[in-house]
Amino acid sequence: MMNMGNMNKMMKQVQKLQADMARTQEELESRTVEASAGGGAVTVVVSGKQELKAIAIKSEVIDPADPELLEDLIVAAVNEGLHRAQAMVAEEMGKLTGGLKLPGLF
Repeated sequence: MMNMGNMNKMMKQVQKLQADMARTQEELESRTVEASAGGGAVTVVVSGKQELKAIAIKSEVIDPADPELLEDLIVAAVNEGLHRAQAMVAEEMGKLTGGLKLPGLF
């Protein structure tokens, strides 16, 4: 059974972890990752908050006769950007939790 000293110490550690996680989440919201598809034909920037911040499309892939190609490239670039942003968040939060996966945090 835990004594009060150990319980207080554990509660302080939990509070510090919560503060560190909140600070890290705030920092991650302003960080971005870049991803592209089609050899750089479509490039996107995604934030750590999982928001699409920018998209760049090279003019040579804009073909009115084949809009599906451009649509596919956009989807691929956005999905890769979101995946990279999620990985960035998981990596940074993993540093705080020592790799422990805590449901609902990231």
